[in-house]
Order: sequence, then C-alpha cells, then structure tokens
Amino acid sequence: MPDQTPIDPASRPHSTLPYPPIYKDAQFVALSDWDGTITMTDSNDFLTDNLGFGLEKRRALNIEVLAGKITFRDAFREMLQSVAANGVPFNECVELLKKNIKLDPGFKDFYRWCKAHAVPVVIVSSGMEPTLRGVLSTLLGDDEASEIDVICNSVVVEDGGKKWDIQYRHPDSGFGHDKSWAILPYRELAHRPTLFFFGDGVSDLSAAKHADLLFVKIKDNGENDLASYCRTHDIPHIEFKSFHDAQAIVADVVEHRRTVQEVLQEGK
Repeated sequence: MPDQTPIDPASRPHSTLPYPPIYKDAQFVALSDWDGTITMTDSNDFLTDNLGFGLEKRRALNIEVLAGKITFRDAFREMLQSVAANGVPFNECVELLKKNIKLDPGFKDFYRWCKAHAVPVVIVSSGMEPTLRGVLSTLLGDDEASEIDVICNSVVVEDGGKKWDIQYRHPDSGFGHDKSWAILPYRELAHRPTLFFFGDGVSDLSAAKHADLLFVKIKDNGENDLASYCRTHDIPHIEFKSFHDAQAIVADVVEHRRTVQEVLQEGK
C-alpha cells in the first residue's frame, strides 16, 4: 500500500514550472519516468557517458545518491554541466539523442491500450523538456506525442546554445524535481484513482512510496538503482523488463481480474 501519511500543504515545494491539470474523473492513472523506463537508454546518461565526464564518475555519483551522501539534484547538475563544459551546444545534444535513443518495445502498445481504456498516461521526468519532447516526437510521432502530459525540468540556453544549464522544477528540493508531487495531488481527491507508477533509477526515489502499484524496470546493464532501493527499504513493487509485461498486469487490475493487493502478493 502507498504511504498514507497525511499531506502537509506546507511541504509542497515551490515549482518554477507549471503543472498540467490532474485527471479528476479518471479511475486509473499511469505515471511513468521517461529515461531508462520508457526509453531503453537514459538520455542524460548517454550524454554524460559519451560527451561529459564518463560512465565511471557518473555511476560513482549515482551510488553516492543512493547512500544519501549527495542529493540527486546536485549530482545530476554536475553530470549535465560536464557535457556543457566540454562545449557541446544544446541543439547538438537534442539531435544526438533523437538519433540514438529508442523506446521500450512495448511502450507504444501500452500507451495505445491505455488510451483505448481511458487510462491517462503522464510522463514524470527529471530530464529537460526540449530533449524529452524531441525524442518523444521522433519515436512516437508528433500527434501522439503532443497528447501525452509531461511533468519535467527545463533548460536555460544562452549564447546561441553554446551555454546551457538545467532549470529545476523544484530548485529547493534535493531531488530538483520531486516526483512525488506528480502523485500526491491525486490522494487529495474525494474519489481518488488507482495510481500506477513506473521507474528505474535514483530520480524516482521520491515517488517510490506513493503509488498504489509501483513497477520497477530491470535492465540488462545492471543499473537497477530503484530496485535496489525498494529491496533495501521493503517497498512493495513489481519488477518488469518491458511494457508488454507491465501491460498485462495493468489490464488485470483495470479489468478487475485481480486487485492491486493480489498482484503484489503474487509478485508478478
């Protein structure tokens, strides 16, 4: 079950960016991380590993985030600044990602199934909207991509794109973007929907306890930080490798063949 601690309005972080309206009439809502969850490769990791300070230092920072030694906000900014510091213009980053980032092979089917069954899909990302939207439109097409709500960070670009830096949604939060606040407003509704959340890494830690059914992606490269966090902190979750797997479970819940509690008890 999700954390039922009463919500303190004063704990809501100041947001520098607007939120889309929540789906007040939906019975079910699917919220998902983008990088490494909907996509096969984390776009920010790709930039850092290939154009910034590299894989080894990036992984070291992620481990420090998991250990609570550094905030995700500070580690993530350091990663992206290593790319900008190497003189890579922002528009080149966008074009490189459009050529190299691929969707999870099951996501299109999952998204279209959700749309057909009145389950809104919301992308909740720590990435920057121009890179995310650029890749999403390339992979899904402009029409379908424009239909999906995206809650993420932005970017400040200067000097014709030669200088750029992430603009955090929640600069006062150690997460930069505290993803829990994409979920928590649904708990305040009189008739709250069942909430699915999909994630994979350290940017998803703040959201992990708040969904009714948490799906944690397992990747072949071994960078399964959210899974490690959930196992360490005994957070109920379902592990999946493809949205094809997840779709079958979501369909069981939406079509009332199994409850969330039954899914979690069965572990798949």
